[in-house]
Amino acid sequence: MNKSSLSERDANVIWHPYTQHKNLDLPIPIVKGNGALLYDESGNEYIDAVSSWWVNLHGHAHPYIAEKLYKQALTLEQVIFTSFTHEPAVTLAERLLGILPGNSSRIFYSDNGSTAVEVALKMALQYWQNKNVEGRNKILAFEHAYHGDTFGAMSVSARSLFTDAFRDLLFETVFIETPNAGNLEHTKCIIQKHENEIAAFIYEPLVQAAGGMRMYESKYMDDLLAFVQSKQILCIADEVLTGFGRTGQLFASKSFLQSPDIICLSKGLTGGTMALGVTACNQRVFDAFLSDNRSKTLFHGHSFTANPLACTAALASLDLLEEKACQDQIKMIQAEHEKFAGELIRSGDAFFRNIRILGTIFAFELNTGKDEYINRVGPEIMKLALQQGIYMRPLGNTVYLMPPYCITVDQLHKIYRFLSAIPSGLNL
Repeated sequence: MNKSSLSERDANVIWHPYTQHKNLDLPIPIVKGNGALLYDESGNEYIDAVSSWWVNLHGHAHPYIAEKLYKQALTLEQVIFTSFTHEPAVTLAERLLGILPGNSSRIFYSDNGSTAVEVALKMALQYWQNKNVEGRNKILAFEHAYHGDTFGAMSVSARSLFTDAFRDLLFETVFIETPNAGNLEHTKCIIQKHENEIAAFIYEPLVQAAGGMRMYESKYMDDLLAFVQSKQILCIADEVLTGFGRTGQLFASKSFLQSPDIICLSKGLTGGTMALGVTACNQRVFDAFLSDNRSKTLFHGHSFTANPLACTAALASLDLLEEKACQDQIKMIQAEHEKFAGELIRSGDAFFRNIRILGTIFAFELNTGKDEYINRVGPEIMKLALQQGIYMRPLGNTVYLMPPYCITVDQLHKIYRFLSAIPSGLNL
């Protein structure tokens, strides 16, 4: 009897995320990774141009992170985080509080980006309840936002293909456009209309990634944040994607004069090694939960809260991130993106539209079909890229790069050559 391949075995038992399985090509079996490269069981290599869903910072199977994990696993792999604490959790909290923007004073651990957002929303809503303020039970959010796939996170995300099946179950959110010179005053009027109902404003600083790598300017956002805070509305910065250098700065919120009350972190937190979420808050928020009345407790937790292995991976990733070599790589990626963007613009090819860069993120739209996630050109480009030894996952006709910081100039240039060839009828 012929032994089934890994891909065939997968097809019999696995339900993949964001995947329509009818008539689906078999998934590629990846057996190892090294640096910016992934290797399949046949020995083919692929440049991971999207950091495996925006999580990998330092490259796959990084020996420094692996060694730290190995040593921690021999000491303490998991412990309940109510009555107990442990060194990796405390040290990580101390280090994060030392580098986060604003004046965060407490760290709450969870499992991923969605749960980090859920915790933030619960903190913000219960904050007003604990202060005996009635009516502040709505969240302010941006159109085109994406904050995760759990119900609270979906509720504060744009109503879209991702949320349509659950539309009637999501709580009410006040949506506004990202700020610009033309809409800022109108946006303030909307907020003023609902100011006594809004508990918090949640936003993705500088770039709305899943919404199509939509970027906006910090100067108008600063004005908006100042106005929101003048209404005593709590501000939640969703830095799940933007944190840890993706936008060129350590955190995108450092681009603003106004600081958030609550910050959500995940993805690059562990260098892409393990799942971990963080919700940081300032003392103002934390103090609202200090009470002799136990009903004012934040009743939220996860079985693997502050998992010692995940916290250890995050500490190792921070060590690498703070090295000059890593910071130089971030600068190199941005410089190479800028040079390639200039080449595309000078080519005058109308097939490329809205070419934009933010730190290590490069994006543009292709002038074909609608600007939407289910545009068929996305999967077509992904298949063609794989044939060239590159893994990309366009958001419909929005093509983007977000590579690990360890990527080489040669690897970047290979990706750029592929992208430059797209206008030739997608015949590469």
